[in-house]
Formats: sequence, structure tokens, C-alpha cells
Amino acid sequence: MNEDDSEPDEAPLLSTSLLWKIVGGLAALSVASLLLSFAASRYGAWLAQDGRTESEQAIAVTIGQDTLVLAANMFRFAEHRKNGAAEQVDIVVTWPEMKGYSAATAARFDKAADDGNLLFLQYSQSVMSRDMSGRLEPIYRRLFAGAPEAGPAGLALHHLDPKAGYGEEVILTGEDGGAPFVTRCVMPKTEKDATSSDCQRDIHVGRDLTLLYRFSSALLPQWRNLDRAVRLFSDERLNLSP
Repeated sequence: MNEDDSEPDEAPLLSTSLLWKIVGGLAALSVASLLLSFAASRYGAWLAQDGRTESEQAIAVTIGQDTLVLAANMFRFAEHRKNGAAEQVDIVVTWPEMKGYSAATAARFDKAADDGNLLFLQYSQSVMSRDMSGRLEPIYRRLFAGAPEAGPAGLALHHLDPKAGYGEEVILTGEDGGAPFVTRCVMPKTEKDATSSDCQRDIHVGRDLTLLYRFSSALLPQWRNLDRAVRLFSDERLNLSP
């Protein structure tokens, strides 16, 4: 990719050298997230052993400028199930109910891989000015290789330049009247190979939070409802009072 590849009357938002530095950083995060995604496919086994509670006691966690009020049975880690300041919080909720663990849903939490019954959400303070939707034009689109393919429910599937360091990941994009929907996925070879964390998407919520949520590729046909539900879930649990 050369700097003079852009049209003369449309200067790139980022120089090529800076772009590839950012890409390198994002690729490093991608490797880390892939490891987390692999671990996510094993979350069910972990949840089946320890750390679970049926308690719906409200826990208020403050991350930077934002306070989240979450039910105790949503927390992945028992040690994070406490009021006060935290660097990040990881939760697991059922789809589509967006509820925490209960005796009635125990079987869904016990499964090491599922067909989209669970969502994995991680809240942390924002370290990037753009979320995944905001990175589409200045970064991701410049890494697309070849023509897009048709994806589920109107999504476009984009392969990435092998030099970008994203391995087998692809990016799927869609339009729903606002900011574009953008998600990174490792698409399974067959539907049976889908895990609970084939795809991930990060969005900005609250004052200064990044929400990274992971979900099964089996849920891609529901991407509009999925994104709206995750945003609504966060909005309802954020205390935005000064």
C-alpha cells in the first residue's frame, strides 16, 4: 500500500506509515482477542465448576467516569462481584433474555460451546478514540482484499490483506440507518463448528467505556437485534448522574 494510492482530491485520514503502525497494534490486540475467544469457547466448562451464583443482588462497579449496576449472577469471576472501582468487568448473559445465571439456565452455562445461547461482555475504559464502527473507513476499509462476499441478513463479508496480521479473521459490515455495524469473525467451516465467541465487536457506551462483546457466528442473521439489545442492556445499567 503506497501513500499515493489515494485520489489527489481525497487525502487519506492517516498516513500509510501511521496506518500500518495502528494496524500492527490492532493485530496484536487481535491475537490476544483470539486467545480470549478460544478461552471463551471453554467458559462453559469453567462456569460449570465454580464462581456461579443465582443471586440477583445489584452490584455497582465504577470504571473511570462510569458506573455500571449489574446483577451478581452476571459476573464471570466471583472476586469481581463487589461494589467499588474496577479496571474492567467481565459478564456472561443469556441470549436473547440478557439475564444472568439461574437454575433454569444452568444447562446453557454448562456447555463449553453453544449455538448462540450466551453472550460475553467486557467493559473497560476506552483507550481508542474510535470504536469498531469508527475504524471502518480510516483503517479497516484500507485493508480489505478483493471484492466483498454476501453475508447473512444483508451483511457484506470482507477478506483482509494477509499482511495485516489478522490471520483467518474476516470483517462483516452492515448498514442500519446509523453508524455502520462492523464485526470481526473467524467463520467456522461448518455450522456445527460454531462456538460461543466466533465474532466480536466493540462499541463506545456511557461517558468513556468500551464494551467488547463476543457472540456466536450463528447469531449473525440477528445482527440488528443483537446490537440494539446489547446497547439497550448497557444503557439501562449505566448510572450517568454527575
